[in-house]
Amino acid sequence: METEQQTLTDRKTILSGITPSGRLHIGNYFGAMKQHIELQQQGDAYFFIANYHALTSRHNGELMRRHTLDIALDYLALGLDYTKCTFFAQSDVPQVTELAWILGSLCPVSLMEKAVSYKDKVAQGLSANIGLFTYPVLQAADILIYHADVVPVGADQKQHIEITRDLAVKLNLAYNRELLRLPEARIIKAVATVPGTDGRKMSKSYNNTIGIFDEGKELKKRVMSIETDSTPLENPKNPENCNVFALISLFASDADRNEIARLYREGGYGYGHAKKALLDMVDAYFAKARDERKILSQNEDEVHRILRLGGEKARERAESVMKPIREATGIVRHF
Repeated sequence: METEQQTLTDRKTILSGITPSGRLHIGNYFGAMKQHIELQQQGDAYFFIANYHALTSRHNGELMRRHTLDIALDYLALGLDYTKCTFFAQSDVPQVTELAWILGSLCPVSLMEKAVSYKDKVAQGLSANIGLFTYPVLQAADILIYHADVVPVGADQKQHIEITRDLAVKLNLAYNRELLRLPEARIIKAVATVPGTDGRKMSKSYNNTIGIFDEGKELKKRVMSIETDSTPLENPKNPENCNVFALISLFASDADRNEIARLYREGGYGYGHAKKALLDMVDAYFAKARDERKILSQNEDEVHRILRLGGEKARERAESVMKPIREATGIVRHF
């Protein structure tokens, strides 16, 4: 498996996606988006907006369109360069669902029953629908249709990459041909889980997020709501057990982080001081991106044009992978 110290060489194909299920937050940024933006320089990168996946839990067409555009605006404002990678919407590549059906026809039900994420999402209150149950099959198709070599994912998605590899092997063995490549997961453990305002993993499902583009009173409200213990201001505190400090560590330089940790341990430095420091850091870190997003949002036609260009390039790659699979499986197109 790739590690964060390893660099990608020989123009490996990198692929990852993000689901348009609502406003993106700093957990999305540090857990995935920041890595994506860095990786666009290191290989042949494909990044997509997984709108088919969102259908497992979102059934409002207008919101789907809005959230899809919002994610595109977020990525572009944060520094994703569409001239250096392929940036597109999942639904613009019909070969993905075509491959998903073929993989599903080879996938044992028992393999889906072992998927931890399905059980977790149902436990969170999501509908136990077939789309959610077979989510890993569509995700496998997303990855395999581009011959992806490296897949940046959160730690909670590692099992899905293993399922993807299993399905690729099953297809290759079924037709005795190397039709699909086996991808590798790439997980940056240091930021695999970003704590939310309540200490749990930051997630829209828990309503414990701090939005990437929050500002003003909304940003202050979110930061000040971070849960802490009742240690008095004058007492020493352990920064390693503090949600506020965990978030500070994502934004601060090594020197600033060490200094704040020292203040925690000495006492006389309250959680209110730490929250104010975090607020200033978040505000400053995303200030340039916030301004860029406001400019981009005034020209949505340009954003759609960028997604169309990415979709055309992604379809071309997907078709080159799908054509020999159709030949092997005997699926004939009469057009």
